[in-house]
Amino acid sequence: MQSHAITIARRVEPVPAAALRLFLALMLGLGLALAQAVTAHAQGAPASFASLAEKISPAVVNITTATVVAAPAQNSPMVPEGSPFEDFFRDFMDPENRDQGPRRSEALGSGFVISEDGYIVTNNHVIEGADDIQIEFFSGKKLEAKLVGTDPKTDIALLKVESDTPLPFVSFGNSDLARVGDWVVAMGNPLGQGFSVSAGIVSARNRALSGTYDDYIQTDAAINRGNSGGPLFNMDGQVIGVNTAILSPNGGSIGIGFSMASNVVTKVVAQLRQFGETRRGWLGVRIQDVTPDVAEAMGLKESKGALVTDVPEGPAKESGMQAGDVIVTFDGSPVADTRDLVRRVADAPIGEAVRVVVMREGKTRTLSIVLGRREEAENEGPTAPGDPEKPAEPSSAEVLGLTVAPLTAEQAGEMGLPGGTEGLAVTDVDPASEAYAKGLREGDVITEAGQQKVTGIKDLQDRIEEAREAGRKSLLLLIRRGGDPRFVALSLPE
Repeated sequence: MQSHAITIARRVEPVPAAALRLFLALMLGLGLALAQAVTAHAQGAPASFASLAEKISPAVVNITTATVVAAPAQNSPMVPEGSPFEDFFRDFMDPENRDQGPRRSEALGSGFVISEDGYIVTNNHVIEGADDIQIEFFSGKKLEAKLVGTDPKTDIALLKVESDTPLPFVSFGNSDLARVGDWVVAMGNPLGQGFSVSAGIVSARNRALSGTYDDYIQTDAAINRGNSGGPLFNMDGQVIGVNTAILSPNGGSIGIGFSMASNVVTKVVAQLRQFGETRRGWLGVRIQDVTPDVAEAMGLKESKGALVTDVPEGPAKESGMQAGDVIVTFDGSPVADTRDLVRRVADAPIGEAVRVVVMREGKTRTLSIVLGRREEAENEGPTAPGDPEKPAEPSSAEVLGLTVAPLTAEQAGEMGLPGGTEGLAVTDVDPASEAYAKGLREGDVITEAGQQKVTGIKDLQDRIEEAREAGRKSLLLLIRRGGDPRFVALSLPE
């Protein structure tokens, strides 16, 4: 091996010294250029945020609200009127003899102007219940604002002021273009101290806190009480978020703040501006995520889509959708999970037909559904039960860690289920079973097994045998608790 290596080395022609020097110089220059490019890209931060702050500050406002509230209840002893102790306790509990009638409460927040004619965006919780809303501009100018509309689901409110001159304003940017690590600037009125600027980066994207339509940008830019409703800017001076919440053990900023993404806010603001209220699409189904065990039990290749657990009266039922369907595409785009579907349905136009593809019994079906309006559906009350009772089946059995018995009409009423509900009532759950670990409890009702209705114990046993014969490792059960349905996949014993 050594002599062979020497032979190869001898075949290499010598390189002229001038050519070698030229090559090394070129490589050195290229290396320096690459290093500078990488350094510039890695730094990304301007030498100062002053120019940006100067440009956008005039459109950021402080918001002061006033509300008349009832007097707080006091934990004073109950003393009979006219008692000799009446004056003593009144003086003890209220030594200054203050008037305990209604009083005014003030709150502070932030906002930003989005049009020269005076539309202002802030958080709903900043102005909720306010009798008076005052806007203070960066210049010191003050104007009274009127409420245009609110959306508690995204915590967004739209205000309007009347000004003799055009107002400085800022524009929304595309929050979907914000990357984790990008620089951002937060502005507002933290702790009532007046206009303030803080800078940080995008720490995370697509955060969900508690709302159905949540899409928060997480940032480490300092956000404190009073920053609520203020804007989160990108380096182009565009609003990519509305500062809404912080995560803190002590009420102060610890570098975990949340801003509602501008791509959610712009749609809400457009509807509030046009209608004074939101108008979201409504499909009319109850859904849950497709977990890996549910996907296996249903014979699905991937744990994607939204599993339909119930189809009450509404657009989906009128179009033929059924409980147990898996919604895989909506309006031509794949559905990742329930959160994805809910947001896309909400953004879809009301009264227009959309194509919805579902997976049913291993085959795809395409449904055309004319969407209703969610706000109207939420205001409608439940329909009254009135179906005839079904005689009870006396037997019970222990299956899959559950003790079950046919559901009686009396039990259904006690559980708040609609009249005529059929299924198996869970009377006991083995604490050591998989069923217990997955949340099944006494009082639950099994209405389907293997996506087929069950009314008696034999039905459930037959579904278990059918799943085994089909090579399934688990059985999909539709469980109802207090009227709310959900699917649970339980492993079959070998």
